[in-house]
Amino acid sequence: MKAKRILVVDDEEDLCEILLFNLKAAGFQGDIAYSAEEALQKIAKGQTYDLMLLDVMMPGMSGFELAEQIRGNAQTAHIPIIFLTAKNTEDDTLSGFGIGADDYVTKPFSVREVLARVKAVLKRSVHTPLQTEDCFRFEGLVIDDERKTVTMNGRNISLTKTEYELLRILLIHRGQIFTREQLLEQVWPKDVIVTNRTVDVNITRLRKKLGFYATHIVARHGYGYYFEPTSKS
Repeated sequence: MKAKRILVVDDEEDLCEILLFNLKAAGFQGDIAYSAEEALQKIAKGQTYDLMLLDVMMPGMSGFELAEQIRGNAQTAHIPIIFLTAKNTEDDTLSGFGIGADDYVTKPFSVREVLARVKAVLKRSVHTPLQTEDCFRFEGLVIDDERKTVTMNGRNISLTKTEYELLRILLIHRGQIFTREQLLEQVWPKDVIVTNRTVDVNITRLRKKLGFYATHIVARHGYGYYFEPTSKS
């Protein structure tokens, strides 16, 4: 089996060398980029990666900004991301997961911990087919219709039944505009009295839970909502 290739992105050269040495000792292949800009150059040249370790605070483009670009590119959106950072407040952590991080390791950390996180993320990030009878996928966003679950870049997100059904309809029929009346008819029970405003409220709640992917749920004024498969970043 081909060894997984990991990109380490951090402006601390000594830390990069230590991580790369230990990743290779654990059986991985690896590259180093000392800035987000250098990481983007490697990707632009066609180098592919199975996972990225990103520092958050770097001169120039931050790790968060790099992650947003990675998630916004259909060719790289599936790559698991682990943030390595000294920013360990709850808001920072939530921001990282909101962008689409698969894990978050705060500095200082042990190399053993990083390796364990890498192996765990890779294990749960095996690519899912684009679509099967019970599974629908857009980049890193996956609906498992059998289990009624939604994962975002390998991480479960908690949706209400209404939010799940709205996302399911829009994602499966991506590009197709649904009026509020159509969504009310297909999602809400017939014996429940709701208004068009109810659709807007639930769409807003759904967007808040989808992080980067919220930009793909688009409102067309005077018509309704649709799932836009083209990146809006």
